[in-house]
Amino acid sequence: MPEASVSSAFTRSPALPRGFDVSEGGLYLLPTGLVWGEQAAAAVISGNGWPLADGWAAFTALGVATRRQGGGADLAVAAFAEVVDWAEGEDPALARLVAETVHRIGSKRKPWGGLDLDRPRIMGIVNVTPDSFSDGGETFESGTAINHGLAMVEAGAAIIDVGGESTRPGADPVSPDEEMSRVLPVVRGLAEKGLCVSVDTRHASVMGAAVEAGARIINDVTALAGDPDSLKVAARSGAGLCLMHMQGDDPRTMQAAPNYTSAPLDVFDHLAERVRQCEAAGIARDRICLDPGIGFGKTPEHCAQILGALPLLHGLGAPLLLGVSRKSFVARLSKGEQASDRLPGTLAANLVGLDAGFQVLRVHDVAETVQAMAIWTGMRNGA
Repeated sequence: MPEASVSSAFTRSPALPRGFDVSEGGLYLLPTGLVWGEQAAAAVISGNGWPLADGWAAFTALGVATRRQGGGADLAVAAFAEVVDWAEGEDPALARLVAETVHRIGSKRKPWGGLDLDRPRIMGIVNVTPDSFSDGGETFESGTAINHGLAMVEAGAAIIDVGGESTRPGADPVSPDEEMSRVLPVVRGLAEKGLCVSVDTRHASVMGAAVEAGARIINDVTALAGDPDSLKVAARSGAGLCLMHMQGDDPRTMQAAPNYTSAPLDVFDHLAERVRQCEAAGIARDRICLDPGIGFGKTPEHCAQILGALPLLHGLGAPLLLGVSRKSFVARLSKGEQASDRLPGTLAANLVGLDAGFQVLRVHDVAETVQAMAIWTGMRNGA
């Protein structure tokens, strides 16, 4: 039976807040009322909507979320034009905040890792590990891993994400030297064939070596906070970066007692701070992609709440990646299925990500995701 009874992340408010003090922070915009195709173009032209990120969609309404003292958050939803009028009528500082956030939501994202983001992209997972939660040991030998990556590209993946350390709860850590011995031959072998390769690591030395071996993207579950040299190495590398949210700083203990005052808003704030730290280290925002970290320091209820508020993250002005593939929250919200039997739930969550305008899906099952995305694209293009 399902482990979690999912409640809403927000308490619905019937009216937009009055007298909000911008200097105290704590106001967030959640794009909603998404429309596609000709409807999206009409909404923008008429002033009743605004583009979402790369123009796949437009939003015609905004949720205005505010934190409550003692925890939790309120959400008031109104038409896009009504929210703009509300902000301008309340306070010049609030009007500037709303305008800046709306423009970040709608700004065109630049290529990431050398890939245009004018359409959703699939990142295929290649774990060169003996103990990953879903496919540990299946591609541990470098030749097998390279062939698996090539097959994923043939099936439709645009990026291959190569990892040499399991970050499942309770996993034993791997030394950087051991991790490099696992991933570098695979990174090099795939990069030499012209593929876009990402390295999934939280160790600065592995990041640097993998970029030298041809990786175009560094994907770090600690958002470059786990190793004191990561920010410096990442800045110098010139690579694209994926910053993931994880509560706690150790995958072994991240699921011990996850706790949030508001899971979607706490994730937003954490990623916003990591982006600020990156920019302070000389990393341009257009090199960064953000991942809400489903399953990393989160209960199934937290995961469901974050998935229900994914468009919120467009306000950070960066491409967005969703990694839900075969994760345990699927089983805990369903019937306890083993990792190999979680494809239907994975596809359901990934379609939520596409509907939220996420640009990258990180998956084990490439061919199946390509098929689901083809149907989704056909429906949206016909809207």
